[in-house]
Amino acid sequence: MKKYFIDRFEGKYAVCEDTNGNKVDILKKDIPDDVNEGDIIINKDGIYYVDNDATQQRREIIIEKQKQIFKK
Repeated sequence: MKKYFIDRFEGKYAVCEDTNGNKVDILKKDIPDDVNEGDIIINKDGIYYVDNDATQQRREIIIEKQKQIFKK
């Protein structure tokens, strides 16, 4: 099972980053339709799924980091 963070969409690809920080281009047709930038997807047995829990945790971490950076 591999995890990927969706950085952005370019043409027919989702530009992703794997857990090692490597850039990976995945065809949009191979991932669920309801995927958004910032989501974490899992490839299990050749099928991609959105990992809603990991996505939410990542978003919460980012929000906390932003609060720390911009607090006055």
